[in-house]
Order: sequence, then C-alpha cells, then structure tokens
Amino acid sequence: MALISPFRAWRYAPERVPLQQAVTQPYDNITSAMQERYYQASPYNLVRIILGKRLPGDGDADNVYTRAAASFQNWRQTGVLRRDPEPSIYRYSQTFRLPGSVPGSQTPTERRGFIGLGRIEEYSAGVVFRHEQTLAKPKADRLDLLRANRAHFGQIFMLYSGAGKVEALLDSASAQDLSPDIEVTDEYDVVHRVWKISDASVIASVQEQMRDKKLIIADGHHRYETALTYRNERRAEADTGVGLPAPYDSVMMTFVDTDRQNMDRPGLVILPTHRLVFGLPSFSAAQFQAETRKFFSVEEVDAGIDAARATAILQPAGHAGTALLAVTAERVFLLHSPKAIGSSLFGNLSLRQQALDVVQLHKCLLEGVLKISEEAIRNQENVSYCREAAEALMQVQSGKVQVAFLMNPVRMEQVRDIAFAGEVLPQKSTDFYPKLLSGLTIYALE
Repeated sequence: MALISPFRAWRYAPERVPLQQAVTQPYDNITSAMQERYYQASPYNLVRIILGKRLPGDGDADNVYTRAAASFQNWRQTGVLRRDPEPSIYRYSQTFRLPGSVPGSQTPTERRGFIGLGRIEEYSAGVVFRHEQTLAKPKADRLDLLRANRAHFGQIFMLYSGAGKVEALLDSASAQDLSPDIEVTDEYDVVHRVWKISDASVIASVQEQMRDKKLIIADGHHRYETALTYRNERRAEADTGVGLPAPYDSVMMTFVDTDRQNMDRPGLVILPTHRLVFGLPSFSAAQFQAETRKFFSVEEVDAGIDAARATAILQPAGHAGTALLAVTAERVFLLHSPKAIGSSLFGNLSLRQQALDVVQLHKCLLEGVLKISEEAIRNQENVSYCREAAEALMQVQSGKVQVAFLMNPVRMEQVRDIAFAGEVLPQKSTDFYPKLLSGLTIYALE
C-alpha cells in the first residue's frame, strides 16, 4: 500500500531571499552554464547544496558535500530557511506551454498534483514501480550528498491512477484561498504555484484515497534508489530492522494523477530525448544506409531540414509504428517498418520492449550497425543526449556530431505497461515536461 504523510517543510523566507533567485531545476538537468547562472543569482541559491562547485583543493575535510551541509545548517540557523509550523501537504500546480511553441499560439496547459512524504518501498513490494535503468555514479554522488545533509531538496515525481478523487479534495481545500503560498516562474516560463494544506481531515482523506494506489516513478529514479539505500543504512546502524516509522523511511514526492490530467488537459507531456553519436573512428553515411537496410525500410529525405520539418516527418510516420530520423552532415534518412530479425540483438527483452522506438534505436542501430557497446552507451563514451531537435541538427552541421537520431516520444501507456511488467527502459528514454522545481519545499530528516 502507498503510505502518504504530511510533513513540516523547510521553505525559503521571502523577506530574506526572493524565491525566483533561490530555486533550481533538478540537479541532473543543470548544465554548467545554468550552474554558473544560479551561483550568480544569490548566495542562497539551492545549487550550492544540490550541485556545488568542486574545487582543486577538495579533500575529506572540505569538499562539495561538506560545503553543502554547512550552507544548509547556516541557512536554517540564520532564518534564510524557515520551517512550517504544522504538518502539511502541498498542492502543486504547473502552468506551461510546450517547448518551441510560438508565444501566444498555444493555450497554456496545467499539470496538478500534490507534494507529500511517501513511504520508501522495495520494488518487490509491488507499490513503487520504476521504468528506467539507473547508473552507479549518479547514485553514489546523491548518496554522499544525502549522508552529509540528511535532507531531501527535490521531489520524486510519482504517477498514480486515481480518477481525480484526490485532486477534487485538494481543489475543495484550497478553494477558499485562491492566492498560493508560493508562485514562481522558472527559466522555461513555467509558472509554479504551491498551496499549503494543513487541515487534518483533508490530509486523512487524501491518505485514505492513496492507500491502495500503485506508484510509477516518472522522474527521480536515481534519487529514489539513493533514498532506499540510505534508509537501509540507517536501519542497520540503529539495528532495529523494520519497526516504528522513522524520518528516513520516507522521501519527498510529488504525486500526479494520470486520470485527472486526461480529464482536463494533457498535463502529462513526455518529450523525446534524441541521441547524438560522436567520436567513432570512421563513419560513412553510405555504409550506414546500407547496413541499416538489414533492420529497417530506409527512405532518403531532402538534406537541410529544420526542426519543424523533422517533426512533420516523424509524427505521422510514427502512427504506423517505429519511426526514426537519422541525420548526417550531408544526408537524412527516415527509418521505419522494422524488419523481422533474430532475437540475438534483443536478448531477453520482452516483445513489448522490442517494439519501442528507443529500444530499436539502441539495439539495432547503436549496437548493431554502429557497434557501440551497451557499456559505452551507459558511460556516454560515443553517445550524448539532447532534448531539442534544433540543437541536435545544429550539432550535426557544426561537425561535432557524426549522426543524430531524432525520434518520437515514448507514450504514457507504454511507460505504464513497462513499469507494471517489472521491466526497464534504457536510460534517458523519457523526458517528462516540465520538471519539478527543487527548493520549493525541503524535507529535513532531523
């Protein structure tokens, strides 16, 4: 069962620092340029904790994690961060337009959910389900940060199916106070609003509604598994095993009802994450075309396409099944209608996974045609990732990338089916948009 709890969040004191200057995108979406911009925004920007700068003289006594812990302690002691007086859950709304849309050409979309604590569960318990692979290095980094700070600064993005019942409760609870406790616009022009809900009867009703729900991790796989590892460490230290709930048994989550999003507006947006291939000892567009015909029907498209044209080709082609666009400096190929091949490339992957564009791309093209090993892909030795098609095309034309693979996004029902089947997709298979801001609420374990 999904066990949800209210908590007394630490939040930025608006009279000490404007929230606009303090909150950030999730740590794994912060580029080096964004990190520098956050540093310049305020001495209290959360980046100094969740993704601090590493210095040449770092050692055991002074490093990125100890500096983060010192900042967190100082900000609480000096009132930069202030703790809410009563346990609460937090209604969370995000209003946005799709990336790349022309201003004024699209009706804003709203995604609603709520922030609360969720009990950490082993995947085997059948309560929390993952859908993507995780990597050891990011989890080690997040674990060191959690050990040093004993706090969670961003939320795990969780999906559930609830027929809109929880959202109706939250709408009713916040109807009397239309002014949010928090309102901030991020660098992507997404408006984030948060309402604090402390009514014990409302919280109890939400807990009851959530009790039988299954939760799918949309974003935050690394942080969830880090919280699970940390919980197990603390239990071992206390030598109590599973007993009375402790603060480390829960992690901060944002819960979004997939049913409610479909009822109102398409608030659950998944963007594609395109693959960029670089650094291969030799690459020939002609040889790539010839080798690719073993796996797909290949149609040559006029070179020099822009992002709008690429999308116009991919979307309708994707209605019939797998469709990928391979873009080189001189030639562009539409790959579709996968051919029946032996199971050796796909190993133990289920038929539902084999049918996914991202799996076809990884197994047939990256590994099969270009001979990039699965380990090299995981380590991003010859493959990088890009959200914007325009950026991917620019990288090809600049000569930094030998071939860019553009694709359609994974669909929500595919994510659900993969997760509930206990399977996982390759890393960077989904890009839920917009991201949940870090620093709106903070959960300190002690």
